Amino acid sequence: MNSIDKRNRLEEEVFSYRVSKDNKVFIFWHEKQVMILKGKESEKFLAKIANADGFEAQLIMAKITGNFKHGNEKNSKR
Repeated sequence: MNSIDKRNRLEEEVFSYRVSKDNKVFIFWHEKQVMILKGKESEKFLAKIANADGFEAQLIMAKITGNFKHGNEKNSKR
């Protein structure tokens, strides 16, 4: 899995999530809310993450939020 997370960002466990009573899933990045999943999206997420270990759970949340494979962007002009 090193080719997926070359800078080892996901090992720091930067993502977390919380499930509300009405099955909405709140996804956090560095303790800031970045996404809310509800309905079929939240059910699909909870099914995927139920059996995932720490790194795999981080990877699932990174893919869902779109915060994935950063570092290959071009540098902005100074």
